Amino acid sequence: MTVQRFAMIWGILFLLIGIGGFLFVEPHTHPDVTMEAGLGLELGLFPVNLLHNLVHIAFGLWGLLAARSLGAARGYAKATAIIYSLFVIMGLIPAARLWTTFGLVPLYGHDIWLHVILAAGAAYFGFIKREGDVRR
Repeated sequence: MTVQRFAMIWGILFLLIGIGGFLFVEPHTHPDVTMEAGLGLELGLFPVNLLHNLVHIAFGLWGLLAARSLGAARGYAKATAIIYSLFVIMGLIPAARLWTTFGLVPLYGHDIWLHVILAAGAAYFGFIKREGDVRR
C-alpha cells in the first residue's frame, strides 16, 4: 500500500468514526467532561462528544486532501502518528484532567487502544514505509 492510499483510507475511516459519533451513541456521563454536548459512548464502547467527533471529521478531511500528493500524505501520516500518540498518553493520565483534554474531549477507556492502533498505522506510513518498497 502506498502512503497516499494510506492517507485516503485513514481519511475515510476518520470520517466514518466522526459521523458514527453522531449516529451510534449511547448516553454516558463522566464528571471530568465539561463539554457535554453529544457526550456518549460510540458503539457503546468509545467515549465521544461533539468536539471529539469534529476532530475525527477534521482528520478525515485532512487525510482525503493529503492523499493527493506523496509529500502531503507523508506529512499527514507523521502528524497523525505524533498527535494520536500524545492522545494515548493523555488518555492514561487523569491528573490535571488530561484524560479529558481539560474537560473538552474524552480520551480515556477504549479510546486508548483505538488511538494506539491509529498512531501505529500512521507511524509506519509516516516514518518507516518508503515508496518503491515492494515485498516479493
